[in-house]
Amino acid sequence: MKIQSLRGMPDFFPDDLRQWHMLETILSQAFNAFNIQEIRTPLLESTELFNRSVGNSSDIVNKELYSFLDRNQKSISLRPEGSASVIRAIIQKKQEHEKHKLWYQGPMFRYERPQKGRFRQFHQAGVEYLGYEEGLAEYEVISLVIQINEWLGISNYTLKINHLGDEEAKENFCEALKIFFKPHRAELHEKDISRLNSNPLRVLDSKEESTQFLLKNAPRFEDFISVRSKLLLQDMAEHFSDKCDIQIDSTLVRGLDYYTGLVFEVVSDALGAQDAFLGGGRYDHLSGELGGKNMHAIGFAIGLERITELMENKESNPRIKVALIIVDEQDHQKTYRIAHDLREANIEITLDAFLTNSSLKSQLRRANNSQCNFAIIIGSQERESDQFIWKDLSEQGEQRTLGFKELVTLYKNL
Repeated sequence: MKIQSLRGMPDFFPDDLRQWHMLETILSQAFNAFNIQEIRTPLLESTELFNRSVGNSSDIVNKELYSFLDRNQKSISLRPEGSASVIRAIIQKKQEHEKHKLWYQGPMFRYERPQKGRFRQFHQAGVEYLGYEEGLAEYEVISLVIQINEWLGISNYTLKINHLGDEEAKENFCEALKIFFKPHRAELHEKDISRLNSNPLRVLDSKEESTQFLLKNAPRFEDFISVRSKLLLQDMAEHFSDKCDIQIDSTLVRGLDYYTGLVFEVVSDALGAQDAFLGGGRYDHLSGELGGKNMHAIGFAIGLERITELMENKESNPRIKVALIIVDEQDHQKTYRIAHDLREANIEITLDAFLTNSSLKSQLRRANNSQCNFAIIIGSQERESDQFIWKDLSEQGEQRTLGFKELVTLYKNL
């Protein structure tokens, strides 16, 4: 019996990872441009962390957590998202009073039905601005989101924003929703009835047609938030309107219970039904709910699997591969010394052709099959004169004899 990978946990081969490496490089450059520092947290955390942060009303905690008991009978879970772990780490280091701009990247886990763009092991990159009050931080975070899309060459997207108000506004709105739906409970799906009881805001995110039909006449969130919150939304929509398609969506609540204030989501029609590839918002109360001191916070996460789908037509910088070809027998020690010196000069060398111990013609054919752009050919004459033959493996097939320094200069100028 062959052992298969677990369902929803794919392997990534070299051809798959070329796009990922380009994505990771661009994200790292974007984070550096905004002076955001990296943080790394464990894959495993106490289950209580996610019960308290993500919220018992969320689908993540109810049915998607990968949880199990360790040898001490303590419930631990594979992380389903990154923000809770970052906040836990800051509290543990007693750094809630400091300002932090942090980013992370890595695998997350949710036990859900695998489908296009959604896996049980998936990958996220995230950003957290900690200690920054509502205001300029919102503009910088949205600016970073737009910058990331621009650098990745993604233009076909919509940025949706909403404001969840303060605690009083949320409580009043939730109560109004309960009153509105009370005479319509028989028309609601049992999942939405459960949401209405535990966290009425989640009803706005319902995918049920009957619920969406009723919501057309339901109380609207914008009638409960403050003038200040409305002005923030309007100003942001105007401020970034020339940068992207930005829309105020009063039904946007996001799927996690800890959000307060601004929430946002980036969607693309090119992704089909699962159209969101980036989302986040403000969560000022999460630190206090996890036992730490109150700390202002805003952040977002990017679904890497989904965003690579939007990058499929984006070409990466071409890699220049060079084959090292030896045309006569010589000791392996000297061959590898030459290869080492060339690699030390940052020339990407492959020895695949040489390792076949075949003729010059065969080695050149193998270099072409390996998609090498050039070949460095060394025979007895070249060895004695410390020269190299640099051969273009394209149709032009030009070649020239060069010294080591000349060869390195030529390579760097390609």
